[in-house]
Amino acid sequence: MRLKSWQKKVLTKVIAASEIRRRSRINSDSSIASSCSVVAEEGLKGPQVVYENTYQLAPKDSQKFPTKKAEDIMKNVFLTHLLDSKYNSDTCKNLTTQITETVKTQVKAELGNNNRFKVVVLVMIGANFGQGARVASRCLWYPQYDRFAQYEYHNESLFAVGIVYGVYYE
Repeated sequence: MRLKSWQKKVLTKVIAASEIRRRSRINSDSSIASSCSVVAEEGLKGPQVVYENTYQLAPKDSQKFPTKKAEDIMKNVFLTHLLDSKYNSDTCKNLTTQITETVKTQVKAELGNNNRFKVVVLVMIGANFGQGARVASRCLWYPQYDRFAQYEYHNESLFAVGIVYGVYYE
């Protein structure tokens, strides 16, 4: 007589349950024995149903990306780092990295631990010689949930543009 695959699974569960019951008698732990008997009884009903993971596909209303708070964070960080700064290409490289990391950590702290947003921060600093500059970026995104915040800073020797993207991921 050939056993079907679900019958083999039930049989292995029954054997495992009896083995655990035998061990529980040796250790005299009654809680394990009672849970094993339930497993053995449920195993005789048929194949066990395994459910897939459920994913949250949309943010809750209280979990929207805080664009206004992200703008305020960028404004504070830009003013503390760039208020009396003069443009120098060597120092601006390090300053750009430092500002980016500071903004990113503060925005993530504002979002909290249970967020599902990927935070991307772009900061560009350039010399201000009276020229015009346009900053553009492209991103694949879902406009119902994804947001961005931007802030611009100018003084007599430099300009800075910061963009924070909050992209919701599943």
